[in-house]
Amino acid sequence: MTTRRRDARKLRDPRELSAVAHPVRLGILEELSLNGPLSATELGERLGESPANCSWHLRKLAEHDFVEEAESAGGRRRPWQVTGIGLSWGDEQGEPTPEERRAGEALGRMLLERWLDRYYASVQRAGGESRPWQAARGMAQTEAYLTADELRGLNLELTALMQKYRDRLDPANRPEGARLCELVSWGAPIDQEEK
Repeated sequence: MTTRRRDARKLRDPRELSAVAHPVRLGILEELSLNGPLSATELGERLGESPANCSWHLRKLAEHDFVEEAESAGGRRRPWQVTGIGLSWGDEQGEPTPEERRAGEALGRMLLERWLDRYYASVQRAGGESRPWQAARGMAQTEAYLTADELRGLNLELTALMQKYRDRLDPANRPEGARLCELVSWGAPIDQEEK
């Protein structure tokens, strides 16, 4: 078994990008990242999928080294684990090929849709949350004129800030009362014509 990578895996190969750009596979990666080794049956229960379908997607993810079989206590249970936490693509790796660009755009769109769906679901539940959790929720947006270097630096700062609590994926590092929260940011140049 390999040791988990702590840094985000940098994807460049369009086949890797395409392999992970599937809702069930993204769900599998999220579940394994958050909840440790799980079997295809356990993943199926959590994702509302059949164990056979999860097993098929696990094998596809394993072909590209996103997951691997975890140590088992024996018996029929075959748990899987992620080989690393986090993904990145399309940064400082040179000009992408058209295939890389298309695959990266497809993955990015799928992730944004997932994040927005979860945010909207959170907003719908907000009225039932305790006052401290209602007050903790936030959204921010601004526009600024930046150079490419400034935008890159700001995106790196935001990423570092959001990863401050990354060690809490390990349950032993979670303070009492902590809940899973999703932090999403992006900084991108816009065209005033698009507004």
